Amino acid sequence: MLARQWLLPPRQVLGESPDILSEALRDEVNLAVWQRRLPLHVQGFANSLLGLGDALAESLTLELGATDAEPDLSGLAARFADLEGYQGFVADVGWLVRAFACLLDARRVGLRLRRLDKAMCPRFHVDHVPLRLITTYSGVGSQWLQEDEMPRSRLGDPSEEPLQVVDNQQLAAGHVALFKGEKWLGNEGRGIIHRSPQPAPGESRLLLTLDWLG
Repeated sequence: MLARQWLLPPRQVLGESPDILSEALRDEVNLAVWQRRLPLHVQGFANSLLGLGDALAESLTLELGATDAEPDLSGLAARFADLEGYQGFVADVGWLVRAFACLLDARRVGLRLRRLDKAMCPRFHVDHVPLRLITTYSGVGSQWLQEDEMPRSRLGDPSEEPLQVVDNQQLAAGHVALFKGEKWLGNEGRGIIHRSPQPAPGESRLLLTLDWLG
């Protein structure tokens, strides 16, 4: 039974409860998406930050010690601390860090927060990491493919990419996703195929990623 299950194509799961994220721990799942709606004050902060047009690219390595420890986010996006909703935004990021660490029993988490005016990874690809949390606070979200929609041997070849991605294979602002990569034990050759979208002219996105570092 287990052998037959393992031969099945990897699948993606979506749900409106944060509990759906735990499905990413299953061998057969390579993407879990919590289809949440952002609190209005957090959404407002993200929109205001992007509206300023300032560059933002921050990276932190968070040493948690214990999975229920409060991450030190005191300097996160500190230049924008005067914007309404800032404290709520930092609290939301802290919650995501704690949830991610608890799910994986992680003691070290890598955090990146970026304002992007163009696609960071415009070609469909797989990540060479175990598991990565991705959420877009404002702007267009990441896109993914189901198995067999593109040959894995041709990743990076624009001529092999589908001309259109269906709506239910793209994150909306606020959605929280766990993307399983090639370095998850037993997931070699089964990492979720995805790409960054190209924002429309004059638009940008506020992107947060979390990586399991140990």
